[in-house]
Amino acid sequence: MNKLKLRLTYLLFDFFTSELVWVAFYIFRKKFLEPDKFGEEIPVEFDSNFYLGIIIIPLVWVVIYAVAGFYNDVLRRSRLRELIQSLLYTLIGSLVLFFALMLDDEVADYTYYYKSFAFYFLFQFLISYIPRVSLSTQTNRAIQKGKIGFNTLIIGNGQKALELVEDLSREKVKNGNRIIGFCTLNGDHAGTLNGKFPHLGTAANIHQIILGQQVEEVIIAAESQDEPLVQKVIDHLNEHEIIIKAIPDLRDILSGSIRMTAIFGTPLIEISPVVMPAWQQTIKRLGDIGVSLIALFILSPCFLVIAMLIKLKDKGPVFYMQERIGLRGKPFFIFKFRTMRVNAESAGPALSSTNDPRITPVGRFLRKYRFDEFPQFFNVLRGDMSLVGPRPERQFFITQIVEKAPHYKFLHKIRPGITSWGMVKYGYAENVDEMIKRMRYDILYIENMSLILDMKILIYTIITVVKGRGK
Repeated sequence: MNKLKLRLTYLLFDFFTSELVWVAFYIFRKKFLEPDKFGEEIPVEFDSNFYLGIIIIPLVWVVIYAVAGFYNDVLRRSRLRELIQSLLYTLIGSLVLFFALMLDDEVADYTYYYKSFAFYFLFQFLISYIPRVSLSTQTNRAIQKGKIGFNTLIIGNGQKALELVEDLSREKVKNGNRIIGFCTLNGDHAGTLNGKFPHLGTAANIHQIILGQQVEEVIIAAESQDEPLVQKVIDHLNEHEIIIKAIPDLRDILSGSIRMTAIFGTPLIEISPVVMPAWQQTIKRLGDIGVSLIALFILSPCFLVIAMLIKLKDKGPVFYMQERIGLRGKPFFIFKFRTMRVNAESAGPALSSTNDPRITPVGRFLRKYRFDEFPQFFNVLRGDMSLVGPRPERQFFITQIVEKAPHYKFLHKIRPGITSWGMVKYGYAENVDEMIKRMRYDILYIENMSLILDMKILIYTIITVVKGRGK
């Protein structure tokens, strides 16, 4: 089933059902509520407010549902979670629209408001939820019957992998995993899955396998002796937008760290799930765009002054572009005000230090107050970066970092940022070892991502800029 088509179907259903609710609510007020206020029957006349509402209100609902993440993963939907989320966000949306559009109505008594809100909330919930849950039920049944599946790669070729395959084959209710083959953690091709599924390669060429086979899910079924290699594989897998699952061992179960949601499915745990809820991710991105637009507008005079200083004092280009590695390991060009002399890296890539002779006098001032980072608001608008996230590095240094700390690639799960927890706590790094120390804070950030944490980091960054603690 086409994900885009299904996503569009959900969106159109939400739009037109919200229109239907608005029409019904408008008639309800005219026929049942307003006669109490005026003491006579009120004819149903569709005025400009009605036609304005029939366009704007459905758009508001689509935005609310989009922020809530209703259109994200349309093929994997829990109907129980959908019920709870529909109730919650319908309540929130109804309250917003009620206070924005209906609270100033002239009423016969206060019960008018209760009746209006109750009708609108209940009707909006029922009319929007019924087609949504019908679509989800239809999709889930198609998955359970094997009509819809997700290309799944098994990592492992031992007894655990065989038991996993046997468990999946015995399931009466399919979970959507369409096994396309397996790969091994090392070069040993001998194992239990030979002849049952295609051997697609080893962990060394995992990137090519995922891209070439269009893998959507990976299940790690490694033997105990291969556990030291598993983390390296997970680091590589985190560079792709796929679901990573693993077979829990007894230690995980006894420690209470396992949380299962599927009643009939094979017990699997999801590794490195997205910490930030969908609605927070949407608000974070909208906030990035909004703040960047405002910042670029307010700071435009500063851009002119800084550009003039660089031109007058250093006689070189105003801006500096450099390739960095961003979300999912994709390269992009970062924008900065030039703070070093031209051809500063003619001898090869090198990190700057506190007393770096390559830094110009104007550049030293810009770095102290981090004015050189201002052009990165353009990167945020383009979607290369976020306001808050791990600082992006060059591939030259990433290669060196990964040799000492392979889990550095975990940082590529999210967009890099203009500022980060690592920058606030540690500052700029002058060598690879300092990059690794700063990385610890960035990993902590990813594991604890929230809008509140972003706000705290931004506040401390502003304090750092105002006090000139940059270097």
